[in-house]
Amino acid sequence: MPQNDAKVEQRRLRSSYLTSTISISLLLLLLGSVGMLLLYTNRLSNYIKENIHFKIILYDNLPEVEILRIKKSLDVKQYVKKTTYINKEQAAIDLKEALGEDFIETLGYNPLSPTIEVKFLASYANNDSIPVIERDLKEFDGIKEVYYQKNLVEELNANVKKISLVILFFSMLLLLIALTLINNTIRLTIYSRRFLIRTMQLVGATPSYILRPFLFRGAIQGLIGSMIAILLITLLVFSLQDQMEGLINLNDLQLIFILFPGIIVLGVLINWVSTYFAVSKYLRIKTDKLYT
Repeated sequence: MPQNDAKVEQRRLRSSYLTSTISISLLLLLLGSVGMLLLYTNRLSNYIKENIHFKIILYDNLPEVEILRIKKSLDVKQYVKKTTYINKEQAAIDLKEALGEDFIETLGYNPLSPTIEVKFLASYANNDSIPVIERDLKEFDGIKEVYYQKNLVEELNANVKKISLVILFFSMLLLLIALTLINNTIRLTIYSRRFLIRTMQLVGATPSYILRPFLFRGAIQGLIGSMIAILLITLLVFSLQDQMEGLINLNDLQLIFILFPGIIVLGVLINWVSTYFAVSKYLRIKTDKLYT
């Protein structure tokens, strides 16, 4: 009978260990996802800024050689990321597809002008730089007008800081919640072994001797949980990299050298510290308190 009880207890402990490891993995996945969000907040902001189109409208009678010269001059500007030349014919095709009807047939001529679409580097796509750039562009011979959505740019720059602060606050809140939940999970695991701790004390084991295997197992549990969390984040990144091309991929050095090691260190450290305090509690507790 005692042998059967021992087997039942062992199965219970393994089940508790497995459950707590899975819980820790999911919480570390949450922390890793928040960390990834923090890492890529600035990149996402830059990505949005660099995909705002600025349209340079050229004069109709401008020779294509001159247009290509202007495009080449724009390409070497320090604030330009990319330029795309759209001639009158291509502009008409694009507008026809957008409208769903042939407006040239109705009007009898093509009223559109040749344009160059410009994407600026994110560091220059702000409220202070754009008016200066606009004046610089208008000095080019052959440029009729520079058009961009001024309100969109202003709103974007105004909201970037607000969004960053909100994400930071949300991240800190989730970090606190995750730390609390991991700590409670470890405490529940140690609680199930409180009588083993007391038995070891009764046979003369020192506190350091009792602590050592628990701390080792806590560190290993944190390591296993971290590796599972990293595997899940890798699968998440793999599923998202096609939809978020240019923002995130599995070869990203920030992901490999900052986020993944951070998850491992955090997982091992949190488990080790939580285990230390949980075991220390039952090393000091009175016998009658073990049953409450």
